[in-house]
Amino acid sequence: MNSRIVLQAALELVDVEGLEALSMRRLGHKLDRDPMALYRYAANRDALLDGLTELLLDQWVISEAEDTDAAWQDQLRRAAHRFRSLVLEHPHVVPLLVTRPLSTPLGLRPLGALRPLEQLLAVFTRAGFGPSGALHAYRAYYGFLLGHVINELEEFVVNPDEDDTGLRLGLHRLPEQDFPYLRRLGSQLLDYDGEVELDQGITIVLSGLQSQLESPAHAPDKTSGF
Repeated sequence: MNSRIVLQAALELVDVEGLEALSMRRLGHKLDRDPMALYRYAANRDALLDGLTELLLDQWVISEAEDTDAAWQDQLRRAAHRFRSLVLEHPHVVPLLVTRPLSTPLGLRPLGALRPLEQLLAVFTRAGFGPSGALHAYRAYYGFLLGHVINELEEFVVNPDEDDTGLRLGLHRLPEQDFPYLRRLGSQLLDYDGEVELDQGITIVLSGLQSQLESPAHAPDKTSGF
């Protein structure tokens, strides 16, 4: 047994039962091992959570072989859809992608968790962004992706067999005088298509980044790279 096997088992446990179910005792039972033996691979539960974050991010493919000659916008669009597919397979881990990096300085994070950042900085740099511009572009891009998947996972139908849209979404519980606009959005909320929404949103983000590159004020540092 090695640390990756332990983390993979932890991921499977979280996928089925949620983050709250993750403990050394439950993980030991799943692996048919004494829980105390698992401390050889993870010092504590926090280390397991950091490991899950690394495991997931390390599976995110930014560029594939066929992306080599593709425009940077196309590479990032494909990477965005791969990110969505990956996290929707493991929705219970999504909160870790938001919270775990906050608890660890950048240079002390696991290498697997940093590889997507390094690869995205490389894409933006090759596109013509200087070091500072590439970092800002990464933040806008990744911030949008996290926001999108959080929004998508929030789309929850309360009563799927109900005919009335408001009742299906539970909107009838909201006071109409306080939430008139939200209550009117019932049909649009019900027709939510995460893949389409992602594509529309990433088009806006990439168009904005492209306009920055084309701006007269943009002066990329051609001598610097990552």
